[in-house]
Amino acid sequence: MSSTASGLPSPHDPRPPVCVLGLGLIGGSLLRAVGAAGRTAWGHARSAATADAAVADGYDAGTDLADALRRADRERAIVVVAVPAPAVDEAFAAIAEHAPNATVTDVVSVKTAVLAAAREHGLTGRYVGGHPMAGTSESGWGAGFPELFRDAVWVVGTEDDSDPDVWTQVAALAFDCGSVVVPAAAVEHDNAVARISHLPHLLAEALAVTADAGGPLALGLAAGSFRDGTRVAATAPGLVNAMCEGNRDALLVALDDALTLLRDARNTLAQESSTAPLVSAGHTARTRYDERTHTVVEGIVPGSDGWTERMRDAGRRGGRLHRPDEDSFM
Repeated sequence: MSSTASGLPSPHDPRPPVCVLGLGLIGGSLLRAVGAAGRTAWGHARSAATADAAVADGYDAGTDLADALRRADRERAIVVVAVPAPAVDEAFAAIAEHAPNATVTDVVSVKTAVLAAAREHGLTGRYVGGHPMAGTSESGWGAGFPELFRDAVWVVGTEDDSDPDVWTQVAALAFDCGSVVVPAAAVEHDNAVARISHLPHLLAEALAVTADAGGPLALGLAAGSFRDGTRVAATAPGLVNAMCEGNRDALLVALDDALTLLRDARNTLAQESSTAPLVSAGHTARTRYDERTHTVVEGIVPGSDGWTERMRDAGRRGGRLHRPDEDSFM
């Protein structure tokens, strides 16, 4: 770790200390993961019970947001916003006031609205968004564990004005948590997750409600396909509403596509007694997913000419960045 003469991390240190705002499943797992990776880390929780639980487990946590952020500013930490989407604006306002020099990222599942909020609060130049594609149906500090992000995809926001040093810090954070990095612009990220994350939540809710309407016999016969298809319906409703409503426009497009497929399937079944078109198309799509390949993104140096567009293009084509050699990731 590079440092200044004072012993503090330098402004361009790719692996500075970490301050996590929000200690639920994702934030709590992140605090554990970066601690296990050897970084200095501390967290903030609104709830005294959550902060006390984290402290009891051996982690540095508290409920004084201003104090946590002032420390982040002094130690030039990277501040990770891990609060629900509706609380992001308040978190950014506090960061702007108490940590005007800290690098900022987030782990919220929508990126366009968060990026806009970061810019509104004057964080442009020191903010790069992030989204680890990991989670469970549980929530809260007690649900977290340091291996949550291992081998997961971690989207790192790559906009035209992304600062290469900040981008490097966010990517290094993902690597320290055991993830691989996919670079993507906020809009492209939101369009993609509407289809592979947010729509599946709504489909799971619909499947659960439909099955429940079948009464005790239907639920008594439910097995693997039902359990797999409704797993995420066990997620706390507030969390699901926040991410789906936060990605409204992209999710509406994905919903329309799914509803068209289901309406067509119903019509074909009613008129021709066949489910073949949808089943065949679904099987082909799933096979394509199972057989997909990923390229390793190499040779694109943050800060070099056209690096953001080259990163985004690599991400669109299935490219991923893996932890590089320590000496080369600077």
